[in-house]
Amino acid sequence: MKLKYLLAAAFLCAALHSCVVLSPKKYKALVAQRDSLTNRTGNLEAEVSKLQADTASLHHQIAELNHQAADLSQRIKGLHGNLSDLQKKYEGLNTNYNATTSKVSELSSDLQKREARLKEVEDILRKRDEASNALKNKLQQALLGFQQSGLTVDIRNGKVYVSLADKLLFPSGSIVINENGKAALKQFATVLNKEPDINIAVEGHTDDKKVINLGQIKDNWDLSVLRATSVTRYLTEVESVDPHRLTATGKSQYQPVDATNTNEARTKNRRIEIVLTPKLDELYNLITK
Repeated sequence: MKLKYLLAAAFLCAALHSCVVLSPKKYKALVAQRDSLTNRTGNLEAEVSKLQADTASLHHQIAELNHQAADLSQRIKGLHGNLSDLQKKYEGLNTNYNATTSKVSELSSDLQKREARLKEVEDILRKRDEASNALKNKLQQALLGFQQSGLTVDIRNGKVYVSLADKLLFPSGSIVINENGKAALKQFATVLNKEPDINIAVEGHTDDKKVINLGQIKDNWDLSVLRATSVTRYLTEVESVDPHRLTATGKSQYQPVDATNTNEARTKNRRIEIVLTPKLDELYNLITK
């Protein structure tokens, strides 16, 4: 608005200064010129105001963008830091992954070896059980006539146990095998000599009554050991069973089959047990690898 007034004043002064009497036509032309300038001045002022407003708006936008740029810069720095941490974590995880993969491969290989060994052991034990069952059947058939006299054949833990009551083998308190016992051992040896891959352990067992007045036999230990030795000698010296296959042991009264304090229990406990074990050299070699 100030610009408009200044232009009008300047125009009026110029007119007065000329001191020229204007004709109505020129006067109108001057007035029209004045009005045109006034309109242009108004337009210019409006345009200046708009430009000022636009400039202020742009300054505000620039300030806002600068603020956003600064914020983005900080976020980018943070992301760079996170990226660096992630890269370190990735490297650590990758190292762990490689170590784990190597360990898994090693364990997998070890597992395969163990599974192979387990299969070998299972196959050997299966063969042992098959051999034990076959041997049990042969002994039961060979010794069928003595089962009424206190002879039993069974399998425990893969071993064949032939249990002979003392009355089948020995007179009371004696270590000398009677004729009935010799007949049973003869039949028994016939089977053993056909099965060379069987180890033989002869065990003597007594009841819990103390031995009294038996000369060289001092106690139940002596009685159990000497009876086992008598059976072992008969099998090796008379029936020609390979002595390398046999062992003789005395268990005295300490492994009863019936721990009750009755005469029937004592009768069961007085016995010779012959324990037959298939040779397991393959299994032993496998375990000790």
